[in-house]
Amino acid sequence: MKYQIIPVTPFQQNCSLIWCDKTKAAAVVDPGGDMDRILVEVDKLGVKLEKVLLTHGHIDHVGAAKKLSEHVGIPIIGPHKADSFWLENLAEQSKHFGFVHCEPFAPTQYLESGDTVTLGSLTLEVLHCPGHTPGHIVFFSASSCTAWVGDVLFHGSIGRTDFPQSNHQDLIHSITKTLWPLGRNVEFIPGHGPISTFGTERDQNPFVADQLFG
Repeated sequence: MKYQIIPVTPFQQNCSLIWCDKTKAAAVVDPGGDMDRILVEVDKLGVKLEKVLLTHGHIDHVGAAKKLSEHVGIPIIGPHKADSFWLENLAEQSKHFGFVHCEPFAPTQYLESGDTVTLGSLTLEVLHCPGHTPGHIVFFSASSCTAWVGDVLFHGSIGRTDFPQSNHQDLIHSITKTLWPLGRNVEFIPGHGPISTFGTERDQNPFVADQLFG
């Protein structure tokens, strides 16, 4: 498995290209905007874009999903159906956050915990991690110990829970009971900011460090 981070939107959201190095089958995770920039990277890397994967329904993560899906002719996979509220309100999100107008859409497929997504010989496990949004999911590659966590967890911080339908206790539970069991050595790509590992966050993150729950 290989991946490349492509920062998009004024929020510098970590859109990622993931691909199978054997088959070059690729997916784009959370294309929040800047479709042309994403397509330039696809061409540069010589990969074949097959799927759009969404961790949750906030506009800085999904703003270019429908346009990209229609342009390339590929399905939109994810998030969990509990985030349909956010996808149905993309026009309002556009206005509120100062983004280019974005039409509501429904993904080709919603995801549940236990589902898998395949790219060539690569398999991504799906974990439902509510809290930041009710339908937030995480994509996990067990073979490479890598997770795409969206806005659940950041280096030194955690996702906001002051949005409609957010829940702080659900977020803490998702991190400590769903993500931590994957292993301390798991490297994660957050929705914003630098990459880190679960071990580093368990030791140092002021919101979810192990010492807070001992």
